[in-house]
Amino acid sequence: MSSEIVVIGSLAYDTISTPSGKKDRTLGGSANYFSVASSLFTKVNAVGVVGEDYGDNDINVLKNRGVDVSGVQIVPGKTFHWEGKYEGDLNEAVTLATELNVFADFKPQLSKEYSKSEFVFLANIDPEIQLEVLEQVDKPKFIACDTMNFWIETKKSDVLKVLSKVDAILINETEAMMLTKAPNAVSAAKEISKLGPKIIVIKRGEYGFMLFQEGNFFILPAFPLETIVDPTGAGDTFAGGFMGYLSKMNHPFKEEDVRSACMYGTVLASFTVEDFSLGRIKNLPLDQVETRLKEYKKVVTVPKA
Repeated sequence: MSSEIVVIGSLAYDTISTPSGKKDRTLGGSANYFSVASSLFTKVNAVGVVGEDYGDNDINVLKNRGVDVSGVQIVPGKTFHWEGKYEGDLNEAVTLATELNVFADFKPQLSKEYSKSEFVFLANIDPEIQLEVLEQVDKPKFIACDTMNFWIETKKSDVLKVLSKVDAILINETEAMMLTKAPNAVSAAKEISKLGPKIIVIKRGEYGFMLFQEGNFFILPAFPLETIVDPTGAGDTFAGGFMGYLSKMNHPFKEEDVRSACMYGTVLASFTVEDFSLGRIKNLPLDQVETRLKEYKKVVTVPKA
């Protein structure tokens, strides 16, 4: 029996340049990527804000996956817009412009139903907003969060408050080292575990992920792809697959449950990067994910003699 997930994050338009081309004002935002991925496993309740320019076809991307969007506010103004480019290093985007627009005044209000969601994901948003959400949820089983370098640099004390209240964090390698001032991902994971989260997932782009849980490491590469079109949203897709899979497991989780969740997250992220925006995953069926997961296991497993 799956548990419902509530995600609080951005619904946005992105302008993205990669070696594969450029897309103007294409659908993006952490809540979109997360919700589409998680919806393969369970019911997702999305909380966010958009402007009057947000198209019906774009909100239907979530509706078509059974995502409850009653928590998405539509307010006067323009939708959050981010512009970035990827050059030699596809693991890191160069931000060219960030227009918060209606997102600047976003104050999430969780309905009674949403507040009772057993799984909560705090996507990469202002840690003050993350803390406001945590005051509204009613004893969820499992809370996970994401953050980024901007919040670590400007609101580190609030980031630390959030970490003291969550069960898991999913964070990229650069940000993990920035947060802890550790020299590498291994030591950063250990330091983050002292701040509150019991499960630390460090996302490493094309190099996969590192999981640290109960004193043990689990490290795997990304799914091998010859061509990466657009890495945007891969981390949020990973988080959606991770949380979606765990929502089907009995809590408290076994160590193997969390490891499997990371593998599902990795495989789902491998689909995201094959196209711009949500093009590859918005209609992705679970059986294709399962097929690629089997291929992935062949890559990372030593065959029996």
